[in-house]
This record gives sequence, structure tokens and C-alpha cells, in this order.
Amino acid sequence: MAMDPFEILKKFCEEGTKASNIIKAHSSAVAEKAAKAAEKVKHMPVDLDFIYESSILHDIGIIKTNVPSLGCHGTHPYICHGFLGREILDTMGLFRHGLVCERHVGVGLTQKQISDQNLPLPKREMVPVSMEEIIVCYADKFFSKGRGQLLLEKSLEEITEELSRHGKENAEIFTQWVKMFEK
Repeated sequence: MAMDPFEILKKFCEEGTKASNIIKAHSSAVAEKAAKAAEKVKHMPVDLDFIYESSILHDIGIIKTNVPSLGCHGTHPYICHGFLGREILDTMGLFRHGLVCERHVGVGLTQKQISDQNLPLPKREMVPVSMEEIIVCYADKFFSKGRGQLLLEKSLEEITEELSRHGKENAEIFTQWVKMFEK
């Protein structure tokens, strides 16, 4: 029985709201990009249904953040949306999907980065591990949720520059992913 990730979104985010529209548009663009990335690693066994479902659900946690420009009026800073999404999906028994939520921020966050930057996150590794997690994280980097940019795909240079602002190692990880998925 296939899961409909949009039905799950509806349970947590009222249909037709600004937040719902942004999540659905952004996540659909990510899902399309993720499917293209998965095509590049046909030699590896990847779960395409899981990649699709996780792409749609990866940002569900933004509904608990306080980002009025996205229609979100929760209590947490935006950086928390990954682990908050994991908490939501874990309560539904969607543990693998929850890990994608938690591990897609940036190119993933290490426990050291969380501690060194004093981020308001649980002090644990939040780095993509499985190929499916990496694919969704990679695809997500191409799309912003900002107004006027929702469906515009960023260039590799723009993404690398953005990631470099948070450490050279982040850009290096992304560059390795580019070699894997853009060949």
C-alpha cells in the first residue's frame, strides 16, 4: 500500500494556507530534482518511492517554526525545522522519513558544528547517511522557499557559495555530491 505524503501534510498544515502552498511547491520541486539525481546512481539500489515520499515530507517541521514570511507561526527558529519534522514523523511511525527531515539541513550538521555554533538543536549527528537521505538533501539545496524564488533552480555556483559561508567543508561535501549526481 503506497503512502500519500500529501495526505500527511494535510494533517499538520491546513490546506490552502500560505505555509501549505509553499511546502507543496518547494517539496514537489525537490522531489523532481531528487528523481533526476537518483537516475544518476542507477548502479546503486535506491528506493525511489521512499525518495519521493521523503522529498515531499522533508520540510514538514517548518510548521512549528516562527517564520511569518512562510506562513509559519510556531515557536521555534527555522534551523530547528529538521529535527521538528523528525519528531512529527516519528510519532506516525515514519522513522526513516523522519531521519531525512533531521539530516537535510545544509549538507547535514555534525554534533561538533551544533556545539561549536551553539545551535538550538539536540547535540547529535544530523548528517545524511543513506543514499536516499543524501539525494533528498542534495536536491533540496537547489530550491529556496523565499518569495519569488520558490521554483527557480539555483546554480551550482550559488549553492556552493551559500554553503561556503557555513564552512569550506560544507561546500566540499556538496562538490562531491555534484560529481555523483551531475555526471
